[in-house]
Amino acid sequence: MNAMTSASRPARIGAALATLTLTVGLLCAAAALLAGPSYRAEILTLGPAIQTMRWAATVALGGAAVALVAVLLLIARPVVPGARGRTALALLVNLIVAAPPLYMYWQLQHLPKIHDISTSPSNPPAFEAVLPLRKGARNAVDYPASTAAEQQKGYPDIGPLTLPLAPPVVFERAVQAARAMGWDIVATAPEKLRLEATDTTLLFGFKDDIVVRVTPQANGSVVDVRSLSRVGGSDFGTNAKRVRTYMKRLSDSAPS
Repeated sequence: MNAMTSASRPARIGAALATLTLTVGLLCAAAALLAGPSYRAEILTLGPAIQTMRWAATVALGGAAVALVAVLLLIARPVVPGARGRTALALLVNLIVAAPPLYMYWQLQHLPKIHDISTSPSNPPAFEAVLPLRKGARNAVDYPASTAAEQQKGYPDIGPLTLPLAPPVVFERAVQAARAMGWDIVATAPEKLRLEATDTTLLFGFKDDIVVRVTPQANGSVVDVRSLSRVGGSDFGTNAKRVRTYMKRLSDSAPS
């Protein structure tokens, strides 16, 4: 009598569900991973690419639930060799696929639905050099009062950085920090103490534009940064995270 026939019926069902949900999880993982590159390669437009990720997460969540049922069926029963391992792997794979979209959904519910972040909401740095690159962009470059209000409510910690250094020194450090962030420098204007750059997100290749402005003050310099997405109503906190990371890098480069 082989292992399959000696196992109880619930165990055989659990083993079958393990194989099924593992296959489902792997297919969902492939779909989720290929959605972004397919958009970047212009095989899919943005809508279908996002929908692919949503459906992959939804199906994977269902796969995780079925895998959990398989776990219960296989507990304390003689099973087909390897069934418990497949079940654990199936549960893990499906949860990994479902987790990022679920986290993004949580962000969408809790973060401001904006795509433009400025350290100076009352006087945001203006874009100049990147304007030709934004031709056809869905998001305008104006910074409305409604965005300022949402930013102040959702990201009250974001503000200018004051450094006790001469403006030319700060500007050079600002350029170095931008390069260290991996941004594509579009233009630097030392005489205006301004730089503009573009950052590209990893998975979908979304383009976000950044402008850095250094302003002289009596005891040093003030640095303002603005980060604006070209597409998307909500940036899921990406621009705020970018600004925070950049300002910290720039602050850490200055003498204490």
